[in-house]
Amino acid sequence: MNPRWNGQFSCFDLVAKTDECPRSIVEVRAPNSDIEIGGGDFVVMAGPCAVESETQLMQTAEAVAHAGARILRGGAYKPRSSPYSFQGLGVEGLKILRKAREATGLAIVTEVMSEEDVDVIAEYADVMQVGTRSMENYALLEALGGCGRPVLLKRGMTATLEEFMRSAQVIAMAGNPAIILCERGIRTFETATRNTLDIAAVPVLKTVSHLPVIVDPSHAAGVRSLVPILSRAAVVVGADGLIVEVHPHPERALSDGDQSLTFVEFRRMMSDLEPYLDLQREACELRPQLLAAGGAD
Repeated sequence: MNPRWNGQFSCFDLVAKTDECPRSIVEVRAPNSDIEIGGGDFVVMAGPCAVESETQLMQTAEAVAHAGARILRGGAYKPRSSPYSFQGLGVEGLKILRKAREATGLAIVTEVMSEEDVDVIAEYADVMQVGTRSMENYALLEALGGCGRPVLLKRGMTATLEEFMRSAQVIAMAGNPAIILCERGIRTFETATRNTLDIAAVPVLKTVSHLPVIVDPSHAAGVRSLVPILSRAAVVVGADGLIVEVHPHPERALSDGDQSLTFVEFRRMMSDLEPYLDLQREACELRPQLLAAGGAD
C-alpha cells in the first residue's frame, strides 16, 4: 500500500481494509438464490435509466436476465437536472419493478433520493441506490443505516476518494455495513464524454477498503459505443461488477438514451466479457501459488 494512503483512509475505520477484515461480501436477496457481491463472482446489474411503462420494463428484464445479468436496475424516482425532464413514475414504478422481480427472479436496485422515501422504497427494492447528487446527503445516508437493505453508493461527480469513503463511513456508522461502492465517472474539463471514468479509483478503493467496488460505464461515458470498452476495463482492473443502462428502444428513451445499450448490444457485451473474466479467474487461482513461491525464496 502507498504509505500516505494509510493516514488518508484508515481513519474511516468501519470501511477501511484491515488485517482482520481484508474483504467483505455483500449479500443481496433474490427470488431464486441470494447474490454475493465481492465474493469472486462478477455481478452485472442492468436495465433502463427510468421505469417508463410495464411493457418497457418487462421486456428489458427478460432480455438482461437471459444475457446473464443478476440484478435489474430501474429508476422509479429520477433526480433530473431539468424540471421539464421525465421525473419517474414514483410508487407505480416500484410496483412495476416488483412485478418484474417476480417474473424473472432478478433482484432489484433502484435509487432513493430522500430520507422520507427510504421506508417505502425498501419495501420493493433489494438494493438501495444513492446517486451521485446524493453522495453527501448525510440525512439520507444516516436513514439508510436502518433500512435493512444493502446500499449501492455512487461516487459524487466532483468527489475525491477520501470524500467517497467518508460517505460510506456515515452509512456504516448508522448501522448498515452492507455497502457497495460504485465508480461512475467524475466531472473534468473533458467534453467528449459525459464524465471521465476514473479507472484507477477501482484498484485504489480495493486496496484501501474492504467493500466491494463496481463500475457504471454508462454514466461514465454517456456514449453507447464506449460502454462495452469501459466494461472490459472494469474487469481488467478488478471490479466486482457493473451497472449498465439497457433499453428496448434507446432512441425513444425518456432519459439517457444516448448511453443505453440495445438488447443485442448488451448480449454481445456480456459475451465479449467472458475471455477477460476467465483471465481474472485464472489470475485469482494462481495468486496463492505465486505468493507461496515468493515466500519460499
